[in-house]
Amino acid sequence: MIREGVASYLPDIDPDETGEWLESFDGLLARSGPARARYLMLRLLERANAGRVAIPALTSTDYVNTIPTENEPWFPGDEDTERRFRAWIRWNAAIMVHRAQRPGVGVGGHISTYASSAALYEVGFNHFFRGNAHPGGGDQVFIQGHASPASTPAPSWRAGSPPISWTDSVRRRATPAAACPPTRTRA
Repeated sequence: MIREGVASYLPDIDPDETGEWLESFDGLLARSGPARARYLMLRLLERANAGRVAIPALTSTDYVNTIPTENEPWFPGDEDTERRFRAWIRWNAAIMVHRAQRPGVGVGGHISTYASSAALYEVGFNHFFRGNAHPGGGDQVFIQGHASPASTPAPSWRAGSPPISWTDSVRRRATPAAACPPTRTRA
């Protein structure tokens, strides 16, 4: 079997040797504790890497919250109200994508991209991103391309702009200038 580009031998081609290594590791863990066992495992991985042994990369790090729970700031808005608004915005975005799905248009739709990140975008738009009128200058916000046609106009439409004719055709615009959604950051 090949997993992450590395062949794993099933069945074990040398169970005695494998057993010796596992027994040795168990002894190390019992005798010296988890810290020493972790250190030696990391050194073995380094050695394997230096010897060009194909070992899958360690892709996770320890989670350490840099802000103690008691020092975390309160949410800056009304969570219930903003949760309702996000639901409406997701619905508007879904309808925009749905309305663009007409035979012969072939624009596709990535509503799940926006739906999964709606809370992040909306908290940013409502509480953190600054518009051009801000004394410190405006923020440049780059949203993943295939998410922005659904995400940015939907809340703008809720606020009264752009007109429905613009939202109906946003996913079919041919020119780059016409396809750009309006800026949506607060002052």
